[in-house]
Order: sequence, then structure tokens, then C-alpha cells
Amino acid sequence: MNNTQTKQASMPHVVIVGGGFGGLYAAKSLKDAPVKVTLIDKRNFHLFQPLLYQVATGTLSPADIASPLRVILSKHKNTQVLLDKVIDIDPEAKKVFLEEREELDYDALIVATGVSHHYFGNDQWQNDAPGLKTVEDALEMRRRIFMAFEAAEKEPNPERRKALLTFVVVGGGPTGVELAGAIAEIAHQSVKNDFRNIDPTQAQVLLFEGMDRILPPYPEKCSADAQKALEELGINVQTKTLVTHIADNSVTFRQGEETKTIQAHTILWAAGVRASFMGKVLADSTGAELDRSGRVIVEPDLSLKGYGDIFVIGDLANFAHQGDRPLPGVAPVAMKQGEYVANLITKRTVGKTVGQFKYQDFGSMAVIGQNKAVVDLNFAKFSGFVAWIIWIFAHIYYLIEFDNKLIVMIQWAWNYITLGRGARLITEGSSLQLEIEPPKKPERATSQSKETVSV
Repeated sequence: MNNTQTKQASMPHVVIVGGGFGGLYAAKSLKDAPVKVTLIDKRNFHLFQPLLYQVATGTLSPADIASPLRVILSKHKNTQVLLDKVIDIDPEAKKVFLEEREELDYDALIVATGVSHHYFGNDQWQNDAPGLKTVEDALEMRRRIFMAFEAAEKEPNPERRKALLTFVVVGGGPTGVELAGAIAEIAHQSVKNDFRNIDPTQAQVLLFEGMDRILPPYPEKCSADAQKALEELGINVQTKTLVTHIADNSVTFRQGEETKTIQAHTILWAAGVRASFMGKVLADSTGAELDRSGRVIVEPDLSLKGYGDIFVIGDLANFAHQGDRPLPGVAPVAMKQGEYVANLITKRTVGKTVGQFKYQDFGSMAVIGQNKAVVDLNFAKFSGFVAWIIWIFAHIYYLIEFDNKLIVMIQWAWNYITLGRGARLITEGSSLQLEIEPPKKPERATSQSKETVSV
């Protein structure tokens, strides 16, 4: 054991579960702290999820918005990255149990495993209507979108051709709005001259939202501006619409007392999220309270009640100590929470304390299409071209690595000039599976002192 390893062995051990925005920013902020850090993720890369829809619609390639965790943290000498999956914790013994290696001891645990799709009790819809949370989800969406045009090109039956050129997006939040706008641009711009037997501009894009307006958390003006921009792209926006069944390339939905069914070969889900299984693991092991989506209700310092050494941040956390509702599950919140917890842990090593977490909300934004976006900066609201420019620079700023920033800027500039989408590759289909239950836990023997734990 060299001097560096000897020194780290005596340091407090911080284990971070999840390499998303919250976990990564916590790890980055602990670079110079007198602690040993272990970041655990089942993927070897950090994914910039806000631009995942652009992978799904052929604007960007996955590598443009993903960065290897080891590269990002390579200069953090106190940090180790493990490619593995946490399946259980023992908060009394302060141990984390992994799927493929022995357990780890921790002095502080940060859980930032995010959320998955939520089908509201209809998980059988997942293969007919994929959601958008992972690279695999995005590639499957891309395959379905572009395959629909290819299949329509060789389909002689007019009714089946119409169904192939009908795209339904369920959910009128930011992801749904962005997907619908991008699909409309594909049909009306990117592929309009590429086929001989069909007219892609005749494709029908429908956006279903259960509330009385799209972008419900946004100010009403932003919602109205967004809907107008979508309709200008030819998108059929249907509010107060509840999907009741999805199967056999069709969607059944209810509007008031009326029930309708539409034939559509491409159905995309953007209607809700549910916490990762780590929420249940924490609830079972610590007694933590969960909300209806499975998110963990945290204390003002983002710790669990009764366990000041366990922190939950990002989309998995329900932080209801600021304002009338919990903080939204967006990247800026997760980043600030990661930085806050890292600072709190650093201060604790020298016997200092910090106040409760406070988030300064700089606003929200959503893009509809080229030159079309809505931005709410709290002090001012924008729509159209100005909002689109603000959206572009905000997303470039938050990309992790410089080469990603440069590649995305060049790609966007080229697409703006050519109206093209350079990542229109159709890959083989994949089997989509939701991770809604924790994996089977290994049997382990524990003594009263919990000193002996076997995996």
C-alpha cells in the first residue's frame, strides 16, 4: 500500500450511488475534500438527459451527450469509480451491498439514482409506448420514428399507410412537447424530399395531455405560446385527454364522457415518472417515508430522518421545505443539491455545520422546434426566437465536457443551415424493460452486533 492509499484509508469514506447530475456534481465538489469517494453506477458514463430527445429524433448521436465517468473524474485522486449496481444497504452497520462484488463500508452515503417511466399501473404498455430515460430508450424511439416512414413507403394499403404516418406522444410536459415538435420537423423538413411513394408532410402528430393545458407547471402564457407554436408546426394538441388503453398499434383515449380510438404505429410515452427501486430499498431499511411516486421525503439538509449520514438528492428526493410544492425534478436542482451535500460533508470533517438547503430557481424552459421555444426566467418570459437562443446557450453551458459542447454547437449550426438530421440511423429493435422492482437480495447472516455480513 503506497502513501496515497494509506492516507485515503484513514479518511472518511463517502459512497455516491448514481452518476447523474446530482451524484456527479457531488463527486466533483468533493475533489479537494479530506475524504475518500467511491462513485457507483451501473453505466460507465454520465448522460445529459435534457438533450436525450435529440438522440431519439436523429439530431444528435448518443456520444454527443454522454461522457465517461472515469474521464470526468480522472484527475480526482481521492475518487474511485465502480461499474456496479447497489442492491441493498444496512444503515446500522453502514454498509452498501453490490451486485457483483463485496459490500462497502461508508461514513456518508449519497443516493442519486433518479427516476424511471411511470405508466400509472399499466406497465404492459411499455413495449407499445416506450418512454425516454436512457440511451437505449432513445435509440428505440429513433428506430420506431424513422422505420415508420420506411414502412409507409412500401405499404400499398392507404389505411395502414395512414396509421404508419400517425405519431402519438402521450404527455404534454417538456419532454412530450420537445418530442412532438421534433417529429413534426422531421416530417415537414428533414425527410420531406426523401421518399417517392409517400408525402411525409402528410404525417399526423398528436400530443395528448391530461390537464387543461400543456406544460402545466409553467405560467399560463408560456403554455399558450407553446401550444400556438406546436399548432403552427401542424401538431394536433389534445388537452383534457386521458389515455385508457394502448395495444395493437392503437391508442384509446377519453375526453370528457367520450371515448375514441386512433390507429398509430408509433406511440411515445412522456406522461409520468416513478422513483427508482432505491427509494423502496431506503424505505425498507431506514423507514424513510415515500411520496406517491416513490420519491424519498428528505429533511431540510437532504438527509433521511434519523439518519444524518444518508442523503438523497436529485429526482429521487422529495424536498418540500421550500415553497408550496416539492422542488421539481430538473437538472439544475440536482446539481445544486449535489454541491450542497458535498459542502456539508466537507464542513463536517472539520466540525463545522451548514444551514438547510435552499434552491434559487432561475426559471424553466422548453423547446418546440427551430426558432421556437418558451422560457420563463421568473423576472421575464420569452417565446419564439429569443427564447430559442436562450435555450441553446443554457444547454451548451451545462454540457459536461468541452468536446461535447463543441460537437453539439457544430452539429446544431449545420442542422440549422441544412434543416437535416445527421443521426438518422435505424438500429435493430431492443426489448424494453422497466426497472420497477428491486433485484432479489442476497441472503446474508447478521449477528446482533451486525459485525458479520455475508453476500
